[in-house]
Amino acid sequence: MRVLLDTHTLLWAAFRKDLLSPRARHLLNAQRNEVFVSAVSGWEIATKYRLGKLPEAQALVDDFVPSIQSAGYVPLPISLEHALRAGRLTAEHKDPFDRMLAAQAIHEDLALISSDEELDIFGVRREW
Repeated sequence: MRVLLDTHTLLWAAFRKDLLSPRARHLLNAQRNEVFVSAVSGWEIATKYRLGKLPEAQALVDDFVPSIQSAGYVPLPISLEHALRAGRLTAEHKDPFDRMLAAQAIHEDLALISSDEELDIFGVRREW
């Protein structure tokens, strides 16, 4: 299965595994799964760290790419197609990070691992 981590899922996998659902833990640990981390999660984490909302994320911010690669995750850049899809999503949702993650999941045919039920308005395949 090919999956994309929501930003909170990535943070919980790094710092608070106890907050992950059993299904999320299984999907992250299954060797046959390809687990993607979006550039938008790096942007979101770095922004929240800079604003003082995620002080515990300094090590992750300082070494984001090596950290996700050492966890076995695949970096997913933001493409023009992703940007256009995000802009065209008609559902009302104010969080631009969530909008991009949904667009990437839909465009790349990835299941989004997220506890956030509000993402369902985009029609993503959400696993939790």
